[in-house]
Amino acid sequence: LAYPPPHLYHIMFELFKNSMRATVENHSLAELPPIEVLVAKGEHDVSIRISDQGGGIPRHITDHLFHYLFSTAPRPSMTPNKAPLAGYGYGLPLSRLYARYFHGDLILNSYDGYGTDAVVYLKTQTNEANELLPIFNKTSTKQYKSAVPTADWTDPSFCVNRGPNPRGTNRSRNTPAEDTENKVAAA
Repeated sequence: LAYPPPHLYHIMFELFKNSMRATVENHSLAELPPIEVLVAKGEHDVSIRISDQGGGIPRHITDHLFHYLFSTAPRPSMTPNKAPLAGYGYGLPLSRLYARYFHGDLILNSYDGYGTDAVVYLKTQTNEANELLPIFNKTSTKQYKSAVPTADWTDPSFCVNRGPNPRGTNRSRNTPAEDTENKVAAA
């Protein structure tokens, strides 16, 4: 794997912490169901699935899980006696950011009333896990222009498995004149 160990540690720590918290909050301590982990290595990807029976997350909340400062945990005290492990709302967004930085992804599938599956996809080959750097302005866009339009990890609508803009929205980073120029050149 071509991922920095601190990034992997953060991703896995966050997912296990969330699964354990949900499981403990939804079951008696005498009857805690196991948290199951599946690691599958393919030719191009390593997939890690963490499955819990922690009650799941309602669908109306799942859209917010990857927004910074959103948390399902109670807000930590401003004068804590001990270091809080949850409640700041940066764990899942930062974990997905770390995964996407090297062309991986983090996806949550939640079943309200049952539990949640968190799946991390990581590239196995170092030549496929190059840094996915953001494009910040018009000048740098021209330097790194590719034949196939790609989004970077800073675009919240981008999903590695589906490509840019899965909802069909037009979020071109070019000016209208450059879009016309590109269409004419392609014809």
